[in-house]
Amino acid sequence: MPTFQRHLFVCTNERAADHPRGSCKLRGGVEVRDRLKSLLTARGLSQTVRANTAGCLDQCEQGVTIVVYPEQVWYGHVTVEDVEEIIEQHVIGGKVVERLLLPEQPHLGDRRAFPTLELK
Repeated sequence: MPTFQRHLFVCTNERAADHPRGSCKLRGGVEVRDRLKSLLTARGLSQTVRANTAGCLDQCEQGVTIVVYPEQVWYGHVTVEDVEEIIEQHVIGGKVVERLLLPEQPHLGDRRAFPTLELK
């Protein structure tokens, strides 16, 4: 069984198009997840970093939402174009992508950097 250093959970929850909260699927959640998987594989990271489909993360107005574990960092309004930056800066470099952070992340405190990824 592979040992993953990080998990990226991508909301792909779907609601009706006219739902007032919106939904991550309609905002491109599936495409964001697919791009994450594609780039992780292309960089040889798919054995240490896992991109997973998630149901509702209850941040619908902030979608597409991604949460990165073990750091518990929540990103919002993520687009396919943001995926490479998340991989390079956070997953590999160990630094959060400040411009995509959801506003309330009290567990981070002053900590904005994490251990870098151990590349094989």
